[in-house]
Amino acid sequence: MAGIITSFLCPMWFKNLVVYRLPAGFSVKSDDLERKLAHHSLQPCGGLQMESRGWICPHEGGLFLFQQRQQCLLAMGVEQKILPASVVRQEAETRAEDIARRQGRPVGRKQMRELKDQVTDELLPRALSRRRTTYGWIDAANGWLAIDAAADAKAEQFMEVLRSTEDSLAAKRLETQRTPASAMAAWLVKGEAPGAFGIDQDLELRSADASKATVRYARHNLEGKEIRDHIAAGKTVVRLGLTWNDKISFVLTEFLQIKRLTFLDILKEDSGTEAEDKDEQFEIEFALMTGELALMLADLVKALGKEKV
Repeated sequence: MAGIITSFLCPMWFKNLVVYRLPAGFSVKSDDLERKLAHHSLQPCGGLQMESRGWICPHEGGLFLFQQRQQCLLAMGVEQKILPASVVRQEAETRAEDIARRQGRPVGRKQMRELKDQVTDELLPRALSRRRTTYGWIDAANGWLAIDAAADAKAEQFMEVLRSTEDSLAAKRLETQRTPASAMAAWLVKGEAPGAFGIDQDLELRSADASKATVRYARHNLEGKEIRDHIAAGKTVVRLGLTWNDKISFVLTEFLQIKRLTFLDILKEDSGTEAEDKDEQFEIEFALMTGELALMLADLVKALGKEKV
């Protein structure tokens, strides 16, 4: 299928995670999945098309599936036409003024809508396009599917394209026995997080009442009585900065999103092994990133009371 198959150098390391659980016994059939991804590759927007979605090569080499043992990397590309509503409205209003003068009465709502549709159809083929990429990681060894997305909407967009490509992939959002909000509150009250986790210096609390009053702390010591008083007063912990094993820092949200992932120097130093070229460096970083994230996710699920079944 002709279309956009441009290779992109994945910006290791991931910055966010929205985590899904793969069905039990899931395995990647490489050749079959590669064929399906290629069949649903990103195509340029058509003349009257506002957006196009599809798969692109996540790394140089021309393959849509980058695989390293049981770790896989996918890249969904989105091409969007840039046609601001203000431009359409301004052109439609200009035409409406001319029509009103000629017909001797103002343009009605229905006629105005038709004018906007006409302007859109005329301008869209000439509109510039922009592209963005969303990466996904499949860990078939441990049953994870994680998307580098800061918002659920972008992650679900990725999943929609993946499900239409591979309809047997019935991944579900990760759910734990204990809600992140209740667990984070307990950790703050106790003054420590369990296992390999440490409490960092970023926090957001929100009132449960209609006011939704919000308190935010950034680069702030979170061990004081003030924090515990907010929790005792009924405020919900919606974001908390954490560090795992002195290697990865991140912000955990009430919706079990992992944001602002930062791979600390001690971990990145491990990826500094002499590599012969960019391809080898990419492979080293991907192996290190996925290996550590898999361990961190397992520890996080344990800290949140295991998975909900």
